[in-house]
Amino acid sequence: MKLIKSLTILSLTAVLISSCGEAKKEEVVEEAVTVEEPVEVVETPNIVGVASANADFSTLVAAVGAAELVETLSGEGPFTVFAPTNAAFEKLPAGTVETLLKPESKDKLTAVLTYHVVSGKFEAAQVIEAINANNGKFEVATVQGGKITLSLENGNVVLTDANGGKATVAVADVAASNGVIHAIDTVVMPK
Repeated sequence: MKLIKSLTILSLTAVLISSCGEAKKEEVVEEAVTVEEPVEVVETPNIVGVASANADFSTLVAAVGAAELVETLSGEGPFTVFAPTNAAFEKLPAGTVETLLKPESKDKLTAVLTYHVVSGKFEAAQVIEAINANNGKFEVATVQGGKITLSLENGNVVLTDANGGKATVAVADVAASNGVIHAIDTVVMPK
């Protein structure tokens, strides 16, 4: 009888120990399972996308569309765009923008817009460094083929066009996936 009691106690102990071990295994498995949230990767839009998302560039975006330059400025680049704001376009003589947006003015509009574009990505620090390294003035070739002279006035980068007109960089280093945009306060004009 003692033997039966001993075997019964031993079997009960074995059952208890094995069931406790299984519970611990289940807990470990439950703790090891984690669910990760998906990470959203946000890509910086290209120059046209950045300009389109900013209400201050709506006139420029309309002009880029009328000149059929969307595909070009959406290309690989890199480009530096001295982008006139809506207020810059408003400084032009009355009717100028409307005339430039007409289909028969496409060549002139294209020339004006590409005069604001430089091949390569030049952030403000590089522009200022180039100006300082060249006795206060640095001339850049535009995609249009003309030249713009960059200088500093009161700590601001100033563009001087082929006709002597000036524009000041109001906002620098607006990042785009294919270059950089510097917002300017006046439209510069080629010869």
